[in-house]
Amino acid sequence: MPLRMDSKLPSLEGGTNWFNSTPLTNEDFAGHPALVHFWAISCHSCKESLPDVNRWLDTYAPQGLKILSVHMPRQESDTNVEAVTEVIKEYGMKQPCVIDNWHSITDAFENKYVPAFYLFDTEGKLRHFQAGEKSAKMVEPVIQRVLAQKETASA
Repeated sequence: MPLRMDSKLPSLEGGTNWFNSTPLTNEDFAGHPALVHFWAISCHSCKESLPDVNRWLDTYAPQGLKILSVHMPRQESDTNVEAVTEVIKEYGMKQPCVIDNWHSITDAFENKYVPAFYLFDTEGKLRHFQAGEKSAKMVEPVIQRVLAQKETASA
């Protein structure tokens, strides 16, 4: 079962390869809303959601949103680092990306799904979880709400 609402951001340790960033820790997300996105190269729906994640980075990072994409292999072929690297390049992923070939991060989140989106508030508490084929469409309004709450709290 995935994390429950109000759960704290789990550990981000254990990824095998990092792209677009040095390895991140929970401290890198402190005080910021954070979206942790699980995906796999063998998942067609995941690839369809990558342009949305790129757009969210462009749109909401200036407002403080931090995004981390975690590649969670679902099958043996998904553990091919070169293949994951090619998809990261092909889809122009600019956010920090980590390959989680040993499922260290995946297990910390108790995640079983791709694509999956975990949205945390500025206090590091889980505010929304969404998974599945149409999940990206349902995440953006919640990102906007969490960012609005951040603005209200800082006003």
